[in-house]
This record gives sequence, structure tokens and C-alpha cells, in this order.
Amino acid sequence: MRSLTSDKFLKGRTVLSLFIITSCVYTFMLVVTIPHVIAFSGGMPLLDMMPMGYSHDDVVRLLEALGADGRDAYLTKQIPVDMIYPGLFAITYSLIFLYFMKKAGSSTRWNFVTYLPLIAGACDYIENFFFISMVNSYPTISERTVSLASSFSVVKSGTTTVYFICLIILLVYLGVRFSRKIKPKRV
Repeated sequence: MRSLTSDKFLKGRTVLSLFIITSCVYTFMLVVTIPHVIAFSGGMPLLDMMPMGYSHDDVVRLLEALGADGRDAYLTKQIPVDMIYPGLFAITYSLIFLYFMKKAGSSTRWNFVTYLPLIAGACDYIENFFFISMVNSYPTISERTVSLASSFSVVKSGTTTVYFICLIILLVYLGVRFSRKIKPKRV
């Protein structure tokens, strides 16, 4: 993380630009690619939208409901965009936390939080490779593959949740500190 902590990367403009790009890619997935694939499934959620994991039966039901066209859409529409997003998420949200830590003058003991988006991003990539494998091997889907994919989905969701809780705590701390600096003038 030392190279990411240089002032070159922690400028507000850089962090904001990355946040906007990452948010645009995420919004594109939420508004375009995910609904496109879900339309084939009759409304069943995609696997990476199941933060508590999924079973072999869940995977079989989803891939069956998607049909050949839906499985193709998953591989050619959703997965390519979801191969861009995890890297953007990892870098952007690590920098966001570092940026606000710098503003707060926080000690390095909170640096572990900056690794959480990196872990989530790595898990998202691994999860995607398992999805590709499961779609390509349909109708023969290994229970072990499903179990591993589900585990990475749960780790991704867990690290993301812990990260955002820590970010909220940091932002509240900064907000309280800022509000204490602004004292109303007495007339």
C-alpha cells in the first residue's frame, strides 16, 4: 500500500474520478447487464447477487431457467463487465479509505481496512471464473465447484460489508470533527 499512499494517488480529484468511473460501471451492470440476464431467468437472482451463498440446487435451477440464450448472455454480457468492475472497486475503495484516513490524520492501525476491497475484488474475480466454469460445464455441474464459488461469494460479501462499516465509522468521525471546528458565532 505504500505506493498507493503517495500524494499523487490521494488527491481528491484522482479519488473522485476513480469513484465516478467505478460507479458508472457498477450502475451499467445494475441497470443494463444484470436485468438483461435476469430477464432470461424469470426473475431469479444471479449467483453473485446472493451474498449468503448458494447451493448446487440453486445453481442448477438458475442455469436451467436461463436457458441457452440466458447462459450465453451471462457469459457475453454480464461477465465481461464484471471482469472490469472488481479491479476498479479494489483500487478505488482502497484509495477512498486512504484518502479519508489522511484527512482524519489516522494512525496506520486502520490500514488493514484498505486491504478489504482488494480481498473482495480478488474474490469477485475467482467467483467469476467459477461462474464461467459452471455455465460452460452445464448441465454437469460439480458440487465442489459450486461450494468453492459460494465460499468466495460469501467472503466477497463479508469483506465488502466490513469495509463499508469501517468507512461509515471513519466518515462519521470526520463529520463530528468537522462540526466541532465550525462553532456558531455568538451575536
